[in-house]
Amino acid sequence: MSSSGSWLSQGTILHADLDAFFASVEQRDDPALRGRPVIVGGGIAMAASYEAKACGVRAAMPERIWRPLCPDAIVVPARLSAYSQASKDVFAVLRDVTPVVEPLSIDEAFLDVSGLRRSYACPREVAERIRAQVRTQVGLPISVGVARTKFLAKIASAHCKPDGLLVVPADEAGFLHPLPIERLWGVGKVTAEKLRSRGVRTVGQLAALDERTLTQALGPAAGRHLHAVANLRDPRPVHTGHRRRSIGSQSAFGARPRGEADIDDILTRLVDRVTHRLRDAELRARTVTVRLRWADFSRATRSRTLAGATDSTAPILGAARSLMYDVWPQAVDRGLTLVGVTLSGLDPRGSEQLLLPLDDVRRDQTRAELEQAVDGVRQRFGTTALTRARMLDQDVGTQTPVLPVSES
Repeated sequence: MSSSGSWLSQGTILHADLDAFFASVEQRDDPALRGRPVIVGGGIAMAASYEAKACGVRAAMPERIWRPLCPDAIVVPARLSAYSQASKDVFAVLRDVTPVVEPLSIDEAFLDVSGLRRSYACPREVAERIRAQVRTQVGLPISVGVARTKFLAKIASAHCKPDGLLVVPADEAGFLHPLPIERLWGVGKVTAEKLRSRGVRTVGQLAALDERTLTQALGPAAGRHLHAVANLRDPRPVHTGHRRRSIGSQSAFGARPRGEADIDDILTRLVDRVTHRLRDAELRARTVTVRLRWADFSRATRSRTLAGATDSTAPILGAARSLMYDVWPQAVDRGLTLVGVTLSGLDPRGSEQLLLPLDDVRRDQTRAELEQAVDGVRQRFGTTALTRARMLDQDVGTQTPVLPVSES
């Protein structure tokens, strides 16, 4: 084993990110798809293999855009259970290496490997083991960035994709500052346009601006955040076991016209799903948020805070429907392509305050017993084993799998 100098010269935070996750699972399970352009989802590209990305295909593209770019693409239906299982298998590998794992999504996580000095020569060696074990045990490629901070580690993993490993050098500014501003985590299209209109194109140029200028241009929160990370300040540790702040699910579908009944079916199934997960985690929610995406890629968000925290489907569905009420005409006319439902303001079950009138207590108990029975059936036989009668044989889009609440 080498001296401790290797540990001193390298950061101890890793960002592990699976490559083209959904498409890679499909290529793993079907050898005929390997090396070929694969699109998961169809009407709306839920994911694309790197062969399809090379043609310009990106996630969330409708078929009318991706089809001319990649006419030879092979379209496969989404298999949510396969992706969820692959995610669990990968996280098992990560936690076998170190218990200090912070999941970010179904396919990426931060790790703190500072406690492994006695077992490995350097952080790079830890990253190499992770990549090898994910490949051999799960059969998937994974890119890993190694750095002193979470922010740099995430940039490094994106920089070395696909199927790569990058250790940020000791000259962090030399690595970060030449990069375009779009590489920064948190700089989207709108923010990038604002910065470029001021002549800011690289992270180094951004770092040279004073914080006040950035907060005036981008707002206090975004301005302070980008000023800090551009100047290599990111003190955030890797957290494990912290309480989840929200539970959500979304459904993407093609841009073909959908009536109010179709959209309400999609909304209802999403609420069924998130409230099941809410009860499974023994949590209650106070705020309901509905997220929408239109055919022109514009987005809208609506939120409502309930009178009290609940884990019951009926009041949450009622709130979600009321949020949709004002946008029904737009949903039909503009071509809705995605609906998402997120529950936040989470509290542990048992912490809620009873509300008057108390005459409804028995009715609420009956409803809770029914929901528990439905949850039990779905838990044992799958989420599609029991559904609402009106949703039989209905196309409700492609739902995106997410991390179980207990793993966040």
